[in-house]
Amino acid sequence: MATYDGLFDGLGLRGWCDGGGAAAGGAEAPMSMADLLAKAKAGEGGAADAGTWWDLPIPSLNSLHEACAAIPQTRDLTLGLERGFLSARDALRVVLDPLTQPLSWMLREMIDLMVATPWFIMLPLLLALTWFVSRSWRVVGLVALSLGTLALVDHYTEAMQTLAIIFVCAFICVLFGVPVGIAMSRSDTLQRIVTPILDMLQTLPAFVYLIPLIFLFSVTEPKLYGIAIILYAIVPVVRLTDLGIRLVDRDVIEAADAFGLTARQKLFRVQIPLALPNIMAGVNQTIMMSLAMVVIASLVSAPGLGVLVLRGIRNLELGVGLVAGFGIVLLAIVLDRVTKSALARIDASKARH
Repeated sequence: MATYDGLFDGLGLRGWCDGGGAAAGGAEAPMSMADLLAKAKAGEGGAADAGTWWDLPIPSLNSLHEACAAIPQTRDLTLGLERGFLSARDALRVVLDPLTQPLSWMLREMIDLMVATPWFIMLPLLLALTWFVSRSWRVVGLVALSLGTLALVDHYTEAMQTLAIIFVCAFICVLFGVPVGIAMSRSDTLQRIVTPILDMLQTLPAFVYLIPLIFLFSVTEPKLYGIAIILYAIVPVVRLTDLGIRLVDRDVIEAADAFGLTARQKLFRVQIPLALPNIMAGVNQTIMMSLAMVVIASLVSAPGLGVLVLRGIRNLELGVGLVAGFGIVLLAIVLDRVTKSALARIDASKARH
């Protein structure tokens, strides 16, 4: 197989390459089975089996390292990242632990509250909350039927745990996401800075959120999965808040200016009320994404229906996994219908005025 030996020889870097190999420790680094087989094959073929340009591998770190030992391998890069993160872990903990500890308290207390409260009190409270938000008996009936179905299959406790996590994480997403969206709508510079961060959070695979958090926090701490859920779910409410305020009609803004409204009055009396449908749409998507992440967060001790799905996968218990998955679908439908009913109320109120 062709190599890059000729490139480094032609550039006069052979001495640097060989010196790098010696400085790296003298002995060869452990090779994979594929590398050993390739080396053995090269030894059998000798110089006659050097290969042609057609066989030239892509210039990756590993292929360049074969020709020049001074160039690090890919595993050296990943190992360096890991060592750098671990060396900064203690300093990060000193800063992040006090800041995130309230999240652990909120999650733990909300889960305990919703599980410990008797079902004949908790269910009417949830139905009353549904009526207050939606003002629709049809939605209240859907919630009652869904929660009753989950209770019938002995998934009531897990459903309450899942709802508790979603309530806390969605509340924090709205608490921080809406102000960030408002600030982005008022500053193009801030929008240009925050948008790439939101793009990264939105495109990063869900499992990747858990990797650094596992090293930073104990698996027994609720904030481990709470932070992952918040980071994953906060993006829609930030984006749609920013978009909703930017879409407010310029004529309305000019009229508010003509009436002498201050920037604060204009924000709370004009822009936010007119942008509320978009903000509520962002809240809806945030809740849906929180529910999706709760299932994945069961890998790091998040309680709820996700644990039963994970148990079905690990133990090949098809029925357990399917019933728990159906329960998650029911919760998703319930949360979606409730938030959309609230959005419909807002739209109807705007139409009347």
